[in-house]
Amino acid sequence: ARDETETLQKLYDLLEAKGFEARMEGVALLLDLCKNSPKLVATNIVQIFDDFVLRISDTHKKVKQMALDVLAEIIAILEDALNPVMVLLVEGILKNLNSKHPGVHAAAVKALKESIAHLDKVSLMKEFSHQWSQLSGQALLNVTERITELVEGIHARSPEVVQRCALPVLWALLKNKALPVRSANVCTVLTRLASALCQVMGTQLKKCAASQPPHVQQKLSSIL
Repeated sequence: ARDETETLQKLYDLLEAKGFEARMEGVALLLDLCKNSPKLVATNIVQIFDDFVLRISDTHKKVKQMALDVLAEIIAILEDALNPVMVLLVEGILKNLNSKHPGVHAAAVKALKESIAHLDKVSLMKEFSHQWSQLSGQALLNVTERITELVEGIHARSPEVVQRCALPVLWALLKNKALPVRSANVCTVLTRLASALCQVMGTQLKKCAASQPPHVQQKLSSIL
């Protein structure tokens, strides 16, 4: 146990270090621990993530990109052990989806994909929906596409989650609420989400739309 305490202390010290090379060492150490002592990491996940999440938004691009790359690997290794830090994890990824730095952007997209492959889908849908209204630009489209991907699987298990989380996103898009991105892309993404919801909800989607303003209902009809 003393070894473990020392190892964790070393990890925290590195992740909090002043020099960016030391912080990168900390990120590498975390990946190493996930591979070789996953139980230790899982037991201390909340404390570890308090430090690690700062590296996901590090001011140094190299550290940030490495942290996101490592996050994608960690997600595949730890899976459900990450449930207690789901909110921090999703926030960290979404913050970087609009990065102008190609490496950081690509790493964020990869981490997002891994989270959908390995984490609890209902929790993810709730978190995506919760943070969606704060997003803009490419990140908004990325996350809407992920919500669309999750609709079918989640509806089979928890139809109420789909209505509570995916429908508000659909209404907001139909109202043009969230569109600094004025482009054909928005139309494609919107159409996919509407079709996915229509597929699982059938006529119920129209019923839910009845409480929306007329122009939203019309727009929905024209898409479907």
